[in-house]
Amino acid sequence: MTKQSLAVVIGAGGMGAAIAATLSRDHAVLLADIDAARAEQRAAALRSEGRTATAACCDVTSAESVYALAAMVGERGGFRVLAHVAGMSPSMAAFDAIMRVNLLGPARVAQALLPFAQPGAAAIVIASLGAHLVAVPPPVAAVLREHATQDISERLRAELGEDAATSDLAYQLSKFGVLMLCRREAARWAERQARILSVSPGLIATPMGAREWETNAAKRRLAAMAPLKREGRLDEISEVVAFLASDRASFITGTDVLIDGGLAGAISDVPFGGGSI
Repeated sequence: MTKQSLAVVIGAGGMGAAIAATLSRDHAVLLADIDAARAEQRAAALRSEGRTATAACCDVTSAESVYALAAMVGERGGFRVLAHVAGMSPSMAAFDAIMRVNLLGPARVAQALLPFAQPGAAAIVIASLGAHLVAVPPPVAAVLREHATQDISERLRAELGEDAATSDLAYQLSKFGVLMLCRREAARWAERQARILSVSPGLIATPMGAREWETNAAKRRLAAMAPLKREGRLDEISEVVAFLASDRASFITGTDVLIDGGLAGAISDVPFGGGSI
């Protein structure tokens, strides 16, 4: 029997579980989450369907935890797919925590796992439509370029001012930083014959999205402008991730794929592309 290649999925929430399930059709899955019990529950569900899946505990804000996961991947001979899904929405935490999880986390994971990328490997980091709806001043963009620095939140606060350092802005800036991360790291990944890119979902029907719907009036305003008049489905994200991870997408790297049902284009008063990447 041919050994399956490894897909590492970071984040076992609704979207992470959906991506893991789709990738498990062609890969063995290592599903990592800060909640070890949740990761194991999701992995067990995949095994019950005849898929190959194991679970691991990983806190993406802890360098020690991330490098322990990288060591585990190394022991398995490296990976073919890395899907970084773990993140926090605006209602889940304050400015600093969101920046650490949503930007510092993916930067650390990408740095730690790069040495274990097999030839042809792809890393897909989940960003957000929010990254496309924020205007980023050059001094703030300069801070975001230093994605892996521990004091990034403090430096951003110094540029923005305390009153502007809200959880909503943290979400948008952190996801904009993910776009920057993938663009700037593409050359480094190419040295290992590997790719890195981001995917920006729009309004997607997830448990996290439902929470935002209840607490965030901005999301409801955006939904009213959606050309397709509905939220996206999880499979509409996971299938794109699976394609981007495959050899069929071998020329796609260092860029972002926006999956928003045309919503960004419908928002005419926001400059396309935000700030400088």
